Amino acid sequence: AYRLCIMRKLPSVLARTLTSGINGSSGLPDMLEVRSKLRDIVGASTNWRDHVQAMQERKALRTLLAKRQEDLPPRRMKDSYLEVILPLGSQPQIREKYLNVHNSVRFGRILEDLDSLGVLICYTHTKQEMQPRSPLSIVTALVDKINLCQKIILPDCDIKFTGNVSWVGKTSMEVKMHMLQLHDGDYSPVLDATFVMVARDPENKRPAFVNPLIPESPEEEEIFKQGELNKLKRIDFSTASLLKMAPTAEERNIVHDIFLNTLDTRQEGEGTVSFQSRKLPPNSVWMEDAKLKGLQICHPEERNIFNRIFGGFLMRKAFELGWAIACSYGGSRPFIVSVDDIMFQKPVEVGSLLLLSGQVCYTEKNYIQIRVHSEVYNANTREHHTTNVFHFTFISENEVPQVVPKTYGGKYPIKSMLYLDGKRHFTAVMKEI
Repeated sequence: AYRLCIMRKLPSVLARTLTSGINGSSGLPDMLEVRSKLRDIVGASTNWRDHVQAMQERKALRTLLAKRQEDLPPRRMKDSYLEVILPLGSQPQIREKYLNVHNSVRFGRILEDLDSLGVLICYTHTKQEMQPRSPLSIVTALVDKINLCQKIILPDCDIKFTGNVSWVGKTSMEVKMHMLQLHDGDYSPVLDATFVMVARDPENKRPAFVNPLIPESPEEEEIFKQGELNKLKRIDFSTASLLKMAPTAEERNIVHDIFLNTLDTRQEGEGTVSFQSRKLPPNSVWMEDAKLKGLQICHPEERNIFNRIFGGFLMRKAFELGWAIACSYGGSRPFIVSVDDIMFQKPVEVGSLLLLSGQVCYTEKNYIQIRVHSEVYNANTREHHTTNVFHFTFISENEVPQVVPKTYGGKYPIKSMLYLDGKRHFTAVMKEI
């Protein structure tokens, strides 16, 4: 039984879409049109050699930026609402790009599509009627959460994406997106996603104001309030981060219990056992033996409309590494349950060496919590800079070994802190779904 999520309450316009069947699918834009529209809105070059000139031309758009949010007309949720089709069933020629070896859809490709759609939704919200090009640089700041309610995404059935801006701050926007797949004449839910986008000036250097959002019904008021709560939750989660605060008393007890359970007293008396005398409990794996690494050369092909590496590409590569770790760790095919708390800390420049490091950081029954850390390496300065940290929750077909940190000695407290951080993310995901 794969009871993983209950779709959140949607705005009325989105709720109708869930039961709309195939009506209205014909004529919807596809993902190619989404990306083409984004290039038109920004004025991005289609030739890598021209990107410097294109960025210079965008500087002139600074005069179109609002000096106060109050100067911008308010918008409604339905103003930014979009539907996009991914015609896997009706146009078989595009399936190859989305197909995996298990004859289902590659989730990494879906992450790319969600990222592009989220940006276009925000540009739709901030559109200036008399201006063909937007002065805003809208980029993904955070993937708050993506929860799935289907194990397998079929490769030969049409997919529909829907979404709209659900909350707005001064310079940031929360976007709710939903993915549905056509089954027996009706679109049924597959996943829902919450992204946070930020608006910046044409050169992507400073924050820029965005149009305020006006809820029109009690239902939309509730959605807007939830967006505000989501913001507060993110602040609280960040404040309580293990990078800032010590573990709680309960968490310290968990780490100490693991330490006691891994002490090896077979060769020494109980009173003389050392901290370094460790043994692996049955059906367990040391954390240091549950990781993989990868390297990507960031070619111009993977650039976004601002000539940085596309955030969706980074998510796809991190997910695929995470999936490989979960597959090798569990010994069977893993299925993605949730993606959460992906913070885009630093843009990745074209030509960078992107280093990915993935780690199993927590397990429980059939569940595997994966953390993937990405950083760029500058060959000239020989410096490393963190760009993203990704958190993925997988479920395996079989119960998996318990992952165990070597908590005292060696690299304490690094592994035990990763373990506790993984447990925190897993607990938060389980509460959501």
